[in-house]
Amino acid sequence: MLDQSNFRKAVKTTIPVFFGYIAIGIPFGLMLVNAGYPWWLAPVMSIFIYAGAGQYMAVGLFAAGMSLHAILVAEFFVNIRHIVYGLSLISKFKPVGKIKYFLMFALTDETYALLTMVNVPKDADAGSYYGTIALFDWLYWIAGGVIGALIGTVIPFDFAGVDFALTALFTVMLINQIKASRDILPPVIGIVTTVVAIVLSRVGILPGEHILLVAIALGLFALVSVRGRKFRAEQLAQKLSADGETTQGAAQ
Repeated sequence: MLDQSNFRKAVKTTIPVFFGYIAIGIPFGLMLVNAGYPWWLAPVMSIFIYAGAGQYMAVGLFAAGMSLHAILVAEFFVNIRHIVYGLSLISKFKPVGKIKYFLMFALTDETYALLTMVNVPKDADAGSYYGTIALFDWLYWIAGGVIGALIGTVIPFDFAGVDFALTALFTVMLINQIKASRDILPPVIGIVTTVVAIVLSRVGILPGEHILLVAIALGLFALVSVRGRKFRAEQLAQKLSADGETTQGAAQ
């Protein structure tokens, strides 16, 4: 357990996430109700799924009549980055004990950013400190969705433009990732393969409900092909360089 001072530090650390999750969670709740679903589905999804982009996308996919297996595949690829998050935190989570299972579940983009940034106070338990941060982020997201769903249920609301929240969310995430990685190849491939999938659907070659899955599959294939070729070229260059240094050393 955390003492009062460290508890306040953990909560203070999450304040930026509070404003972000409330702002993003409310449109999610509004979209859910506008799609014809009951308000209580917002907290249910936020409690058990807890994936901002995934929940936004799920509303649109369910409303479009996508099959369950197609939705599961799409959700997997949208959230596949969390595998990398988890791998990078293996060492940091070693001393936290059983609470690591909750931390694994609660590892959103924002919570990951906080956990990699903060240092545990010397007199605090690592598991309790990290767990408090993750718990409050989770509660913020649940609250945002519930507020939005209740507003959409009891107050007449013009939903025009609210459905653009998902596009805005992905755009912000894309910009942040490009700034951080300085790598525009993945988004360019994503745009091109999406256009290809849409064209195939418009000419009747591809069923409309499979556009997303085909775009994802084409994007992954193109990215692996390009990156794989570059990786093999770098490996070959390193091998030739090493062989050249070996030969030169032997000649001397």
